[in-house]
Amino acid sequence: MQRSKNDVWVGLFVLIGAIAVLFLALKAANLLTWSFSQDYEVTAKFDNIGGLKPGAAVKSAGVVVGRVKKIEFDGESFQAKVTLGMQTQHAFPQDSSLKILTSGLLGEQYLDVAPGADEKNLAAGDRIGSTQSAVILENLISQFLFSQAEKPTTESKKP
Repeated sequence: MQRSKNDVWVGLFVLIGAIAVLFLALKAANLLTWSFSQDYEVTAKFDNIGGLKPGAAVKSAGVVVGRVKKIEFDGESFQAKVTLGMQTQHAFPQDSSLKILTSGLLGEQYLDVAPGADEKNLAAGDRIGSTQSAVILENLISQFLFSQAEKPTTESKKP
């Protein structure tokens, strides 16, 4: 009887530990977000979104003000169409701009909102027109290498 009670407690402890590890893994991968506040959806188009994923943070001044809800490919403009869920308590002017940034050198990507100066605020269904695509590390390296290859050699041989 005592052994069976201990087995139940050990099993319960292991189950709680497994749930905690699962919760932490989902939270660290940014796959688990709880939001009880209302939000409104706005869209934006980017030439290149890099590694941006649904659920990524939308930040302004370092504060999370929304999340990326959906990413689609627009076959007409050949751009990525990103749908954002912005928190209603944060109102941004209609001429605000978006750019894709990276947390740290190799961290996750997020959207940064730079507020504009328009008197009208963004509303549900609006489109943000001013966007800046992600900086792709491979493109920067190749540009650097090609610029180095194009430089004339200034080696002069003197007798």
